[in-house]
Amino acid sequence: MLSRTCIFFGAAVLLFAAALAPAFAQRAHTPRDLNYQIFLPLVTNNACGSVPGETYHTLAPNPPPTDRPAEQHADLNLALRGYASTNHTLGLVDYSGAADARSPQLYTLFGDQRVPIFSGVAQVYAWDWDTNSRGDLITNPPVTLAVMQVAANEILHVPASGYNIGTRAVRLPEGFVRDMPGDDPNAYEVLVLYATPERITLKYTREDNVIRGYAVHVENVCVAPELLALYRQWNDAGRAQLPALKAGQAFGRALHSEIGVVIRDNGTFLDPRSRKDWWQGK
Repeated sequence: MLSRTCIFFGAAVLLFAAALAPAFAQRAHTPRDLNYQIFLPLVTNNACGSVPGETYHTLAPNPPPTDRPAEQHADLNLALRGYASTNHTLGLVDYSGAADARSPQLYTLFGDQRVPIFSGVAQVYAWDWDTNSRGDLITNPPVTLAVMQVAANEILHVPASGYNIGTRAVRLPEGFVRDMPGDDPNAYEVLVLYATPERITLKYTREDNVIRGYAVHVENVCVAPELLALYRQWNDAGRAQLPALKAGQAFGRALHSEIGVVIRDNGTFLDPRSRKDWWQGK
């Protein structure tokens, strides 16, 4: 009887420990995830200081709200998908075809508007919405995440575009807010659809999804504590409002010497190295 009791107790302890193990430890046993975020530092202390002079406000998104909790939504929380490093050009690349003159310009992430040194590139995993699970790596385009060198604690800014999401704090009577005149100095540029202490998702339309318009994911960023608190407040309250940021507004600081940047249009993952699209004039 004693031996059976010990075996049962030991098994219970193991099951309890497994339940408390962090998600990244569980993923480590899955062969396809061995490269998961391997090139970005593992962050254990992500508290950072406020950005001097910055204050943050909210706007009402166009309905409907996201169809599941943001942290469980693979279009909002990039960590659910993950990504794996790959071997392609570490720098800007030239694609043929037309370009949107109003698209977000990634060099405006940085206060000096530089083209950063690219220290790595990666492919984001696709998502199987039928099974709500990670699919294969996205290989077209060949790169969907760029690792950019930064200074530790460097302030990062909302990439400027020719679009905005208006100025009104509440919805119009018809329920939707559309792009306002580009010369309106009070217009907001993006909604914060997702934020944690180490990542953020910015959306260039007023919808609480990435179905239409541009979206930018930034990894390995320490989101400004006031902005993170505002996001958490409204996310927990049902997302009737979400933080809104203006072009060039600071949203946080680099945690270490690298950040990961992903850009999307109408939900599709695009190549963040494309000169004609995101680095015009560089």
